[in-house]
Amino acid sequence: MINNVNTAVPPMTGIRKAAILMIILGEHSSAEMIKQLSEDEVQLVSREIARVSSITSEQADVVLEEFHQMVMAREFIVKGGIDYAKKMLVNALGPESAKKVLDRVVKALGHDVANFDALHKADPQQLAKFVHSEHPQTIALVLSHLSASQAAALLISLPLEMRSDVALRMAHLEQISPEVINKIAGIIGSKLSALGEFSRESYGGVRAVSEMFNRLDSGNSKEILDTIEHTDPALVETIRHLMFVFDDLLLLGPAGIKEVTSRVDRKVLTVALKGTSEQLRTHFLSTLSARGAEMMKEDMEVMGPVKIKDVESAQQQIIALVRQLEADGVISMKGTVGEQYVV
Repeated sequence: MINNVNTAVPPMTGIRKAAILMIILGEHSSAEMIKQLSEDEVQLVSREIARVSSITSEQADVVLEEFHQMVMAREFIVKGGIDYAKKMLVNALGPESAKKVLDRVVKALGHDVANFDALHKADPQQLAKFVHSEHPQTIALVLSHLSASQAAALLISLPLEMRSDVALRMAHLEQISPEVINKIAGIIGSKLSALGEFSRESYGGVRAVSEMFNRLDSGNSKEILDTIEHTDPALVETIRHLMFVFDDLLLLGPAGIKEVTSRVDRKVLTVALKGTSEQLRTHFLSTLSARGAEMMKEDMEVMGPVKIKDVESAQQQIIALVRQLEADGVISMKGTVGEQYVV
């Protein structure tokens, strides 16, 4: 959790913050930063650096923390759009601080944000026609900004020989510089600017690929993964490890949920549900008796704050149990959201 900016430090101008940041980072890093500035900006910052006689530890903390928040917010926007950035920042900073940081970053990014916004609002049917004619790298970026089930449907609509290439590029998006991604987003934005409203929220990287593969039937996912494995076996191992997320239990029917709850430790289930969505929590509680559901809610309330790592650990234990039950043929996770989306 990132603490809010120290309000005890007197307000500083943007130029003063930039000057302090460059002094803290040192000559080498500052030189790289200056290369990104205009001549006028270089003069302004240089004059301000000359005026800084000393920097208190409190000032340094404030400037470094704000810089970290801005960088973090920019990465979230680039990888997953405004909605994703807002969700992640609220989790890290709280609603008020998140809004302030996001507003500043959106204003700074300007046109780049508009490009991603056009992608998020594209009509899915027109988007399907659009991706078929694009470069695999562009398709990978488009898929990373769709929900897992919709990305899966678009992936399967591609020619067979392209699928593994696109999935591989999508998994490596996190390693591509924001500048390159922004250029691709600019191309996408100009082509999709006239398309209709359709909200999107997602992110790129290995986890996005694994969630997308969760929505494919086993034959297609195995075929694509086998192809990728020839190029990057370590990546395939990571994808397979992530190819089930706790929220996917929404796909499990009441009978399957009852089977899980009857076999999992009650404390583990309580911790796992405390850190999940209201929808999934209701999905589990609806299979319990009225008294059982009420007791579970009470247990979650009296438990108080729970560390995220403890929630994730509890959810992984349940996921492991579900995988085992499916392997034994006790339950089935074959239903997918992706079947509701036809290209």
